[in-house]
Amino acid sequence: MYKSYTMELAGRTLRVDIGRVAAQANGAAFMHYGDTVVLSTATASDKPRDGIDFFPLSVEYEEKMYSVGKIPGGFNKREGKASENAILTSRVIDRPMRPLFPKDYRNDVTLNNMVMSVDPSCRPELVAMLGAAIATCISDIPFDGPCAMTQVGMIDGEFVINPSQEQWKSGDLNLTVASTREKVIMIEAGANEIPEAKMIEAIYMAHEVNQKIITFIDTIVAEVGKQKHEYTSCAVPEELFAAIKEIVPPEEMEKAVFTDDKQTREENIRVLTERLTEAFAEKEEWLAVLGEAVYQYEKKTVRKMILKDHKRPDGREITQIRPLAAEVDIIPRVHGSAMFTRGQTQICDVCTLAPLSEQQKIDGLDENEVSKRYMHHYNFPSYSVGETKPSRGPGRREIGHGALAERALIPVLPSEEEFPYTIRCVSETFESNGSTSMASTCASCMSLMSAGVPIKKMVAGISCGLVTGETDDDFVLLTDIQGLEDFFGDMDFKVTGTTDGITAIQMDIKIHGLTRPIVEGAIARCREARLFIMDTCMKPAIAEPRKEVGTYAPKIIQMNIDPQKIGDVVGQRGKTINAIIEQTGVKIDINDDGAVSICGTDKEKMEKAKELINIIVTDFEEGQVFTGKVVSIKEFGAFLEFAPGKEGMVHISKIAKERINRVEDVLTLGDVVKVVCLGKDKMGRISFSIKDCKEN
Repeated sequence: MYKSYTMELAGRTLRVDIGRVAAQANGAAFMHYGDTVVLSTATASDKPRDGIDFFPLSVEYEEKMYSVGKIPGGFNKREGKASENAILTSRVIDRPMRPLFPKDYRNDVTLNNMVMSVDPSCRPELVAMLGAAIATCISDIPFDGPCAMTQVGMIDGEFVINPSQEQWKSGDLNLTVASTREKVIMIEAGANEIPEAKMIEAIYMAHEVNQKIITFIDTIVAEVGKQKHEYTSCAVPEELFAAIKEIVPPEEMEKAVFTDDKQTREENIRVLTERLTEAFAEKEEWLAVLGEAVYQYEKKTVRKMILKDHKRPDGREITQIRPLAAEVDIIPRVHGSAMFTRGQTQICDVCTLAPLSEQQKIDGLDENEVSKRYMHHYNFPSYSVGETKPSRGPGRREIGHGALAERALIPVLPSEEEFPYTIRCVSETFESNGSTSMASTCASCMSLMSAGVPIKKMVAGISCGLVTGETDDDFVLLTDIQGLEDFFGDMDFKVTGTTDGITAIQMDIKIHGLTRPIVEGAIARCREARLFIMDTCMKPAIAEPRKEVGTYAPKIIQMNIDPQKIGDVVGQRGKTINAIIEQTGVKIDINDDGAVSICGTDKEKMEKAKELINIIVTDFEEGQVFTGKVVSIKEFGAFLEFAPGKEGMVHISKIAKERINRVEDVLTLGDVVKVVCLGKDKMGRISFSIKDCKEN
């Protein structure tokens, strides 16, 4: 049965069609917001997947190029692997929804969101987020919703709810907030140094809008929602927990877990698990879930000690940051490098500079974003956590971590006019035990300064964790969480910023939402910590950007020419500009507005290229002196090339002070001589004189 529901959302109509398409999915919502159309579906398998100890949720965001009237590039002319934007959007949908599924649910679930039409005033990412929530809520898949998401921008200091693509790109804030009926469950933000108080105001403005959307979803679910299906619980039997505690008493588990060395802790748990495996050798049904049972026991132990005794596994105070270290220039010959260490988390970041022509080309749904000048890539090899597995390239987690560190630094980067370079930072994870993305932010900030990138301010990042009790006011915030506290805790709240404000936020939780005191407390705690990191660790290593780029970095000379003369510099089929490049070994980029960038490592050759371009674009006047090469000899004179594609003639009478009978008596092909311009002859050719040049 086909039903349509509408609500007014931020001045535009949101329409949800149910039962119109995709009827065989467990739940389907055909979403319309303005002219943006997204089909969101939720499907689940009939039975749990065997042999797993996690919830197999897959979230997809499919960008169809026909949605913006494009044919995909490449040989196949069809959509290929997911773009970086699609992967990041999938993660933003996944993070708030995953905690709302039952913890003991092991059926495969796929949330698919297909973008079919894009209206630039209604961002498809937002429509997909709402569609995924609605499709899941009306399905028979167990889900503790509804939840809703709202985006907030900021233009000229004013908040904008669900901004357009252009407002999202040009504004000072990109904030996405997901909520349940009572609490905030996800925050994702990029910001241009937004003060903490202003950020909190924006978060709870979005939370209020989410409540209106949830009321709208409730109406839909009440009319067309399916009854949630029964499922096979994969929870660990309580009798197994009781048996484990008899063999490994709580005080022994505490001793095994509470150490500041990750490898020691893992070895302690391995020994305990082996002892339990031997004890339960006759109970195959228990052995199948023993690993999960030990994990849960370890988790309960850590949470109890943190919540009740404020005791952390490595002995730190709840506000204490692990030991810090920072250094720059650790890799020779690269353009910039830095290493940042926090406890057992260590990142080496390398910065590379290149001409603006090396910008990353983007083939996506946002027609205003076709290239990317600053790139931050993050790598997480298996050795960083003491494991062995082959490298298969970056996964969704790596792409997400890289994007977070990238977003953190964009607000402090110089403009293209101030610094005409494409910039790439690569964070190599040497060691990992919590918040490598925040360590990447610190390392890449120092790496940029090491490379001579004139960033406006220093940026640092830190993660705050959370352990909650039975009531909303029973909680403990943890500064600088390590891996164990991330795994066993309820929140990973990452904040980056300068001394003046926030540049990025990413919040993940495992519970059904955060109260306002928790959000405000985490943001305040992160500010205090990032200022401490900058003052005590980063500034002693490098306090400000280098005044010049490094020895091995390309140098760039900028000049401006009359746009009408661009064709003269380029020449027919690029002949002129290619000749300059071949002669000088530089790289030349010319914009449509006449801005020219000359890039190279040899200053003398770069100046030569600039001189040649100036010669080509300068209107020739009598008295100008040039250096020319003899390229042709005739009876009446010689032709000289004084710039690629530019020739002039020296009449035989202007070659020498004395009379000569043959040009060849004085000049031969390939001679390089100084000449003075005499203007143009009757045929419009540029005339030169050798004998009248005072420099000879």
